[in-house]
Amino acid sequence: MKIIKRSGIEVAFDITKIENAIRAANGDVADSDRLSERQIIYASQNVAEACENAGHTVSVEEIQDLVEDELMKLDKFEVARKYIIYRYVQSLKRQKNTTDDKILSLIECNNEEVKQENSNKNPTVNSVQRDYMAGEVSKDLTQRVLLPADVVEAHNEGIIHFHDSDYFAQHMHNCDLVNLEDMLQNGTVISGTMIERPHSFSTACNIATQIIAQVASCQYGGQSISLTHLAPFVEVSRQKIRRQVERELAELGLEAQGDKISEVVEDRLRDEIRRGVQTIQYQVVTLMTTNGQAPFVTVFMYLGEARSEAEKHDLALIIEETLRQRYEGVKNEQGVWITPAFPKLIYVLDEDNVYEGSPYFYLTQLAAKCTAKRMVPDYISAKKMRELKLSKGEKPGEGDVYTCMGCRSFLTPDRSGNGFDNVARAKNYEPGKPKYYGRFNQGVVTINLVDVACSSGRDEQRFWEIFDERLELCHKALRCRHERLKGTISDAAPILWQYGALARLDKGETIDKLLYGGYSTISLGYAGLYECVKYMKGVSHTDERGKDFAIAVMQRMNDKCAEWKAAEDIDYSLYGTPLESTTYKFAKCLQRRFGIIPGVTDKGYITNSYHVHVSEEIDAFDKLQFESEFQALSPGGAISYVEVPNMQDNLKAVIRVMQYIYENIMYAELNTKSDYCQVCGYDGEIRIVEDDGKLVWECPNCGNRDQEKMNVARRTCGYIGTQFWNQGRTEEIRDRVLHL
Repeated sequence: MKIIKRSGIEVAFDITKIENAIRAANGDVADSDRLSERQIIYASQNVAEACENAGHTVSVEEIQDLVEDELMKLDKFEVARKYIIYRYVQSLKRQKNTTDDKILSLIECNNEEVKQENSNKNPTVNSVQRDYMAGEVSKDLTQRVLLPADVVEAHNEGIIHFHDSDYFAQHMHNCDLVNLEDMLQNGTVISGTMIERPHSFSTACNIATQIIAQVASCQYGGQSISLTHLAPFVEVSRQKIRRQVERELAELGLEAQGDKISEVVEDRLRDEIRRGVQTIQYQVVTLMTTNGQAPFVTVFMYLGEARSEAEKHDLALIIEETLRQRYEGVKNEQGVWITPAFPKLIYVLDEDNVYEGSPYFYLTQLAAKCTAKRMVPDYISAKKMRELKLSKGEKPGEGDVYTCMGCRSFLTPDRSGNGFDNVARAKNYEPGKPKYYGRFNQGVVTINLVDVACSSGRDEQRFWEIFDERLELCHKALRCRHERLKGTISDAAPILWQYGALARLDKGETIDKLLYGGYSTISLGYAGLYECVKYMKGVSHTDERGKDFAIAVMQRMNDKCAEWKAAEDIDYSLYGTPLESTTYKFAKCLQRRFGIIPGVTDKGYITNSYHVHVSEEIDAFDKLQFESEFQALSPGGAISYVEVPNMQDNLKAVIRVMQYIYENIMYAELNTKSDYCQVCGYDGEIRIVEDDGKLVWECPNCGNRDQEKMNVARRTCGYIGTQFWNQGRTEEIRDRVLHL
């Protein structure tokens, strides 16, 4: 059995250390108050047993909490008091400087928590270590200097989570929709070099990847681009190729019919599209940004964005090639085709592609084939989105269709009715048209709904009182995020604020006007709705007895966002947080604060956002239908999923699920597995097994457990993870049941 020390290093559990700590406290009290040696051993063994049954690798703090509990149970209050005093004194000593130890441990790759913090970062790489080092310094400054003490305390106790504190010291925002159209059509500047409008599709793709890398290095969240913004350059290349072909024929003294020339042109054009798409795929996968990982980029594929039928045809060519290349995958070090994490793909289901007989149904069939093998694309229903995302003056069914920022964060609809009067001074501004590309999210603070419930002791009146108090604490923390961005000058990130990705402001100009009026959003995140309802009502929120309470909880958070928005002219929006490492942190904090409560705190994770619990048996279609109601109440971002087996030989069923998504829910995905063992070549599912209290990945064919010699791809929380996860998330992955 392993434990995690405060520095993050993972070491073997040693019961003698517990015994010795109890003996030390025992020696400082009167003989009449002391434990017998038998009681010391008994208490230590109880702690060891609790650690084994915790379901995750416990931390030193958790062990010390367990020791205190055991001393209290034995009515040895004086010994417990001495033990608590000892912990306090040691804590004061550690507060002098814990940052150094954390940095040194991650440099030596001994920090287990950091190693498993981000499933797409390799902590052994120097650039990742450099980012983590800077992050530790930022966290230290954030907690000691930049945030109020009550926000810091709530964050450390797992009552709320102040996201991305490792970047908070800098004036950086979360995620955005890149205005790629403006940058390509009207020029941009990258690293001091003027980049003019490209003269071919392949050049446009190359410039797009450079923009992606620059944007990723100036923010900490996801970014999204649209293939529609590349589509006009297909015609540019078509005409360029036609001139080349005609020139070649003239030089050879040959004549050819127009149809034959067009056929040659289209063949060459498809080859250029293939090379351009390959540029995006391979550069995104191989680029390393300043935060030590590939750019977290989402590629949006929506035929309805095309401005003409001709452009739609060209966009379809790009989408087709993108899907084909993603289906193929990328080669690992051994030359085996595997599933990459990025770019994330989103395919929009609409009336022109969703049913057999529609003109672009062949693309939907290809998307289904790609999803069954590579887990992407994910799917947005244009039909449902038009019902939910209504800009000023729009009616249900006539709303807007646009991509999320990264994996699930959605902008609020354009409430200005006029593209915000082009406050960002974009060169592709169209008066009266809703504005989305160029907008962004300021940041996220998440409330732990399970902690609210457990703190109430099942008293509903007390629940709502605590809930409101915690929401105001989140509001206070969100204001800190907002105020940190206020006063940021455009020079801090020229690619974002001066050269078109988000705005074209002057040098020295602040971004303040982009923080108000709905141009940007700020997110109230939430987690653990299932466990919250389970504690308060004794049932899942899929049960009618729990559903009404769950809806009321969601509505209260929306009401608070509306209240804050009206008072401050800032677009607060409710966001279904994609917990990765935080799911483990929240679970550990809940166990420390409330002990093990069956069905509530007995896992090493809590459930993401409004989702049905991963172990709950439910049909795929029932799950999507149920969660659609909650997705509508999470306007700042949400994604639903169904867990499916290998569907490569049953694409009709995949398409049936996609069609159900189109009719019933705005945004959803299908989760499958895509693994490979580098030792024996096994390409089935790599399984999770328990070894000495720790969950590890193992090839069922050869028994390989070396994570460096296997490729595992799993949907983490809206995006694909390809490294490995902390114990809590690994437990959650293990517990998932199939829905189809």
